[in-house]
Amino acid sequence: MAALRSVFTFLALFLLVHLSEIMAQPCTELGQTPSTAFPVCGTSTFTQSTVPLCNTHDLFVPGCSGGTGADYANKNPFFYKFTCFSAGTLSFLITPLAANEDYDWQLWDITGRNPDDIFTDPSLVVTGNWAGTYGTTGASATGVTNIECGSSPTSNRPTFARSPVLVVGHEYLLLVSHFTDGQSGYTLNFAGGSAVITDPTEPHLTSAKPDCDGKTIRVKMNKKMRCASLTPAGSEFSISPAVTTVVSAVSTSCSSGFDFEEVVITLANSLPNGNYQLIINSGSDLNSLLDNCDRPIPSGEQVAFFYAVPQPIFADSLAKITCSPTSLKVYFPKRVACSTISADGSDFLVTGPSPVTVISAAGTCTDGLSDFITIQLASPIYTKGNYTLTLRAGNDGSTVLDECNIEMPQHSLPFTTADTVSAVFNITSQLGCRENTLLLAHDGAHDVNKWRWTFNDSIHASTQTHTIVFPATSSNTVSLFVTNGVCTDSVSVPIIMDNEVKAAFEMPSDICPEDLFTATDTSSGLIDAWQWSFGNVASSSLQEHAPVQFPRNNIESYYMVKLRVTNNAIGCTDSISKRLRVLNNCFIAVPTGFTPNNDGKNDYLYPNNAIKARDLEFRVYNRWGQQVFATRNWQEKWDGKINGILQAPGVFVWFLRYTHTTTGQQVFQKGTTTLIR
Repeated sequence: MAALRSVFTFLALFLLVHLSEIMAQPCTELGQTPSTAFPVCGTSTFTQSTVPLCNTHDLFVPGCSGGTGADYANKNPFFYKFTCFSAGTLSFLITPLAANEDYDWQLWDITGRNPDDIFTDPSLVVTGNWAGTYGTTGASATGVTNIECGSSPTSNRPTFARSPVLVVGHEYLLLVSHFTDGQSGYTLNFAGGSAVITDPTEPHLTSAKPDCDGKTIRVKMNKKMRCASLTPAGSEFSISPAVTTVVSAVSTSCSSGFDFEEVVITLANSLPNGNYQLIINSGSDLNSLLDNCDRPIPSGEQVAFFYAVPQPIFADSLAKITCSPTSLKVYFPKRVACSTISADGSDFLVTGPSPVTVISAAGTCTDGLSDFITIQLASPIYTKGNYTLTLRAGNDGSTVLDECNIEMPQHSLPFTTADTVSAVFNITSQLGCRENTLLLAHDGAHDVNKWRWTFNDSIHASTQTHTIVFPATSSNTVSLFVTNGVCTDSVSVPIIMDNEVKAAFEMPSDICPEDLFTATDTSSGLIDAWQWSFGNVASSSLQEHAPVQFPRNNIESYYMVKLRVTNNAIGCTDSISKRLRVLNNCFIAVPTGFTPNNDGKNDYLYPNNAIKARDLEFRVYNRWGQQVFATRNWQEKWDGKINGILQAPGVFVWFLRYTHTTTGQQVFQKGTTTLIR
């Protein structure tokens, strides 16, 4: 029995190790990785008769994966890529070729991304279905809106997801995963949705460029073509005039994918100098090149090219010189060999009105070749003037070589730099009483030829000088942008207008006859003169006038206090007047009677002349002890009403409490008063 158990244990371990080895196998066939996905034409049906066993990455499935996303993987996968050319819904059908087969799928939006990002960025997921139910699966108008997680086949979970809505111009990647451990295949058909994933562009030749030796020609198409439609012998191509024949055609992208945009054809002999036509026709496979929807480039289509035995080239142009350039970019009629560019920049010399030092040079290289060279300077060129870039032999003993390994002769290119500019401007103000006129002027130095003024983010002007009117009391912002066509500058200046003359002062409205009176100036604006008048009692021309003593005549008196302020420089004046009441006395007392009959005499009950009472509290009660009035302001008065209802004549009790502001004495008084009708 123990021996039998050992046999079972061995078999279990063998199967576990064997299965792990299968599942750890790398995916090596084209189409089994995101970067080698099948290109999709919406009119095609894909048939995979077998599915190789492999598994390389865990996958994140929204709503299903654990914290690590390790529950799902690209098990036995094939990938398909396509672009949305017209927005709408995507529907497709995956049909297993055998019974009891479980196929799963997931869709990602990979627009602008590396296809392999699907393994690390969960946000790219669009939808999917991982149900364990056997049979067909896919996306349809009646599918479920959620992503079905992995399940047992007996659970019979839905295998169709709701058709996702595709966005025009976006690129998508579809994974079809064979969960069942077998190699039986499937068919994939895109149909039923409203989105268009068929490229409407018809295929054509774009260009033909002979290489240096005249024996190879690089041919470019306007879109990707199927690798399977290209014959190795290049039988689709011919040359006119027929000075030689095509012997082979190769596209390097076909070694790692299904389509290509550029092919290199090799000729039997080198071309002599002259003008030629590259012609495409049906090859030995009975078709010309086919796009991914099997549409051919029209037979007989031609593209012209010229070949001449290579001669030394000269730099043909510099990129537009920027303001205060820190680098120069020089272009060539042919690509140059990056390995022949001296990294220290010694292949180049810059001379001109200011010293310029080159510190490095480099190309932007593809396959060791670059269309241009970027020359880095030690510091920006600030000085305006005419400069010369000289291409010369560097520290390696030679000038730069072109793609045909021909050394360039020493030669020069002229270029011009512009002055830096400043947007600082001058302001000339003409002040007024209510409005100010400002003349804004830029000096136009350093060849400035364009101005753009902005006033308080709304008003605009485009002249070198501009006149604007602002209120004499206002906060403003003036911005100016200037350019000489190369260099630019801008500045924003806050402009505060505060010259409007506005008279204002603070004063007590009531004083006791023995008190000295003082008013405080609170006027605003640019003021250089003040004139106070205190009735016919006193006057002053000081901003801070001397205290004024009003006459004591034992009667309540009124005086007009007036302040006139002036700006003599601009001729602006303003004035303000306030009425002052001088009490006949400041003895605080409550009258023994009042007559609230609206005749203007003794109509109210209140503590008279209580301007020197602090923390005042005045309360009135009727004969039943009901409070009928209360206040903490001595100028608030009882009108003989309760809730708007006139009270009957009678005696009322009052209480008064306050602190005298001069003596500091706390006072409490009580008494009675009679309401008389």
